[in-house]
Amino acid sequence: MTTEFTEGNGGPGFQPPHDDSPTLTHLDVQGQAHMVDVSEKVVTARVAIAQGQVLMSAATFAAIEAGNAPKGDVLGTARLAGIMAAKQTAQLIPLCHPLPLQKIKVEITPDAQRSGYVIQAIVKTKSETGVEMEALTAVSIAALTLYDMAKALEKSIRIENIHLLHKQGGKSGEWHTSKI
Repeated sequence: MTTEFTEGNGGPGFQPPHDDSPTLTHLDVQGQAHMVDVSEKVVTARVAIAQGQVLMSAATFAAIEAGNAPKGDVLGTARLAGIMAAKQTAQLIPLCHPLPLQKIKVEITPDAQRSGYVIQAIVKTKSETGVEMEALTAVSIAALTLYDMAKALEKSIRIENIHLLHKQGGKSGEWHTSKI
């Protein structure tokens, strides 16, 4: 089966709108979702850093810190789940490109003052497209796993403020978030 590329499916002749408004790159001219063609983009080093928070009661926090959660190693399991999730991002998010990831680091840092944890993921690659979604996926799944591992202690654990902190590489260069 051959596919003929036309303006409607993002192939040769495709022209984005000519005004200065931002465009959604995952939509063709008819508004249909499609995977962005990155075959003409230059391979560059890419880095993305994402972060989120998991907040809980002081008692739950103390139990996790003491290693007394019923399911075992809460933080180690959450960290590994985040790493595994980053590698599966293209399987989870329909229009993400599968990428060769060179580095995935997930850190879970206790925040005793807020009775919770800060989860941060750093993802690196050399590719035609960025790794923001991989970093955000790593943080999200690490947070969900932390919840799953500790829900026997508390059902009201909160996952909050998952966001991109930094991205580097590609045509748009370097970007940092403003204070949240």
